[in-house]
Amino acid sequence: MREYLLTLCVTAAVTYLLTGPVRKFAIVAGAMPEIRARDVHREPTPRLGGIAMFFGLCAGLLVADHLANLNQVFEKSNEPRALLSGAALIWLIGVLDDKFEIDALIKLGAQMIAAGVMVMQGLTILWLPIPGVGTVALTQWQGTLLTVALVVITINAVNFVDGLDGLAAGMVCIASAAFFMYAYRIWYSYGIEAAAPATLFAAVLMGMCVGFLPHNMHPARIFMGDSGSMLIGLVLAAGAISVTGQVDPDVMKLFSGSERNAVHQMVPVYIPLLMPLTIIAIPAADLILAIVRRTWRGQSPFAADRGHLHHRLLEIGHSHSRAVLIMYFWSALIAFGALAYSVNSASMWIVLGVVFLSAVGLVLLLLPRFTPRAPRWAEAFVPPRYRRRRAAPAPEAAEGAGSAADTGSVEAGDDEPRTPVPVGVSGGPEVPGVNGATALGARSRVPRG
Repeated sequence: MREYLLTLCVTAAVTYLLTGPVRKFAIVAGAMPEIRARDVHREPTPRLGGIAMFFGLCAGLLVADHLANLNQVFEKSNEPRALLSGAALIWLIGVLDDKFEIDALIKLGAQMIAAGVMVMQGLTILWLPIPGVGTVALTQWQGTLLTVALVVITINAVNFVDGLDGLAAGMVCIASAAFFMYAYRIWYSYGIEAAAPATLFAAVLMGMCVGFLPHNMHPARIFMGDSGSMLIGLVLAAGAISVTGQVDPDVMKLFSGSERNAVHQMVPVYIPLLMPLTIIAIPAADLILAIVRRTWRGQSPFAADRGHLHHRLLEIGHSHSRAVLIMYFWSALIAFGALAYSVNSASMWIVLGVVFLSAVGLVLLLLPRFTPRAPRWAEAFVPPRYRRRRAAPAPEAAEGAGSAADTGSVEAGDDEPRTPVPVGVSGGPEVPGVNGATALGARSRVPRG
């Protein structure tokens, strides 16, 4: 465990320290595209954050190669080299896309080629545990097609969810943490060495996300871009492929005891089929909804719009930070819920806990629909939006009050009333704008797309 933690810390440190220079390089290189209609940010922000994440990945694998216990992963398996080869290719395509806006079909082809490179070096699905059937060996073509499909789906799911500051990096970090615990349990508890590469991939992926998040939290100073989102999507898929298609379920020796006990003990065998899906459950749902929505409108499935889940959270009335935290909550609930169920599938408390937390998540989703008002005695201790509205003064009282009592009224002798400034909207040099974060008014909402 200590060597995994050391690898994680080195990866995070290298990613964090390189993100600042990469930001300056992106500004000089002009990797600051104009704000598009679907963007949420209001100022041009540099991209190419994937450069720092890629070098963090290289540093983590290099350190792991020189550690006593993790060195065996590189000696007994070719999967780390396969991951590095595919990551280098997908990262290069992402860097070019951040700078020159490559066509979507070209990126799709590059994703398939990167997956094929990993398959050629041994990182592929060899068998599948099917409930009620057992372990089913796959032919070479079946394993290749399934591996390529899983890589492409995971990459695009992570890429689609990268729409808010810190959203993609945080969700992948949470998912990789749950996946690390699952893979480490298989490697340490059952003594299966084939799960060691997946554990290493999850630790390195956590380090990449943790090192980049301080620069990417709202308000973000740099974006990871496609060079980063496609990279972490590929690393996430590589870990899922390694533990799903390389670990033989028969090695766990779970077929003992009564039939009922055998069914409960076989849950860790079937979890590899579900764990990759739970990791990308939220991004995959967003991906499927986006494809259906765009196809229904007669658009290309790769045409960008403002209909993603995070955009809908903003339209409901959530702030930027709250929308990101809600997505974090649901990702953690799904990933760690599946992890807890794999540890003890016979416990009813786990199911009840997941149901209760799901209800809490639904309340958080609908929170902007309700506007609670604090009592009179507590108005001094709550934000202005929770205070009761004061009745407007009578016209006669407003005229006699003067400018000293009400700074927003017109002064005596002025013929033209002052024009109120909307919250969060700048009125130009003549009429200064009001900062939406400090204005005493209703929360500004994102217009519907």
